[in-house]
Amino acid sequence: MMEETREFRGISKRLAAQYLETLGGERIDEAGDRIEADDWSAELSERKVNPMGSITLNEVEIRFEGEADTLRPTIERFAQKAMRAGG
Repeated sequence: MMEETREFRGISKRLAAQYLETLGGERIDEAGDRIEADDWSAELSERKVNPMGSITLNEVEIRFEGEADTLRPTIERFAQKAMRAGG
């Protein structure tokens, strides 16, 4: 079993949950705080961060859990979807 926590800026928790659903996950609660698939799960939280000055961004923290063989490619596919140009 593997666990990895990653932060993604410039994406909302709602959109992150949708991306995880496209990767085979299912929302366990209405808020989208937990997404589960057959061989991985993810817990999401969201906060505002100020990387510099008056700029405010959303930051979504995702704690992934699952078998390493499945989880690593899932995290990579999610990161590619969450990547934003120009940010």
